[in-house]
Amino acid sequence: MPRRLFTLLASGVLALLTALAAAAPAAAAVTPAQKLSVLSSWTQTSASSFNAWNSARQNRAPWAEYNFDWSTDYCSSSPDNPLGFSFALSCHRHDFGYRNYKAAGQFSANKSRLDSAFYEDLKRVCATYNSVVRPACLSLAWTYYQAVSIFGSVAAVSQADLDRAARIKATAERNPRPSSPLRLDHC
Repeated sequence: MPRRLFTLLASGVLALLTALAAAAPAAAAVTPAQKLSVLSSWTQTSASSFNAWNSARQNRAPWAEYNFDWSTDYCSSSPDNPLGFSFALSCHRHDFGYRNYKAAGQFSANKSRLDSAFYEDLKRVCATYNSVVRPACLSLAWTYYQAVSIFGSVAAVSQADLDRAARIKATAERNPRPSSPLRLDHC
């Protein structure tokens, strides 16, 4: 008899739980405003914005319901790592911003900030290199920024731009000068 009572109670509890689960409201879908809010927070010019985006990029599961477009061609047809400078991740975040704002119909209102965030990302990359080669990196960062700002793509970076930066880098490596304050007393 106890076994029959247990089975009856267990099936009743199971039926009740099933009914409650069916009656519970589904998880609220992400609204367009919520998606734009997260997108905006990940596409600002600050290092913290970049770090938040990169953390989400590395762990996308919690963001799956937002349906972000994480695809990238990195720096398009321009080198991802020109002269050994690691620009690929900066290009990836730039692609992320362009693709997702276009999908949301908000691209024009955000393009300038996306391009500025790209330039800030590139300058932070350049800051990780020694002061001897940093000018070449910053020259390329400016060139990449100008390409996206004017043409909307780093594909506009020419071989001449890359060659100019290579000459800057080679000259700096041959003739390294320690950083010193500018002296005007010898003029």
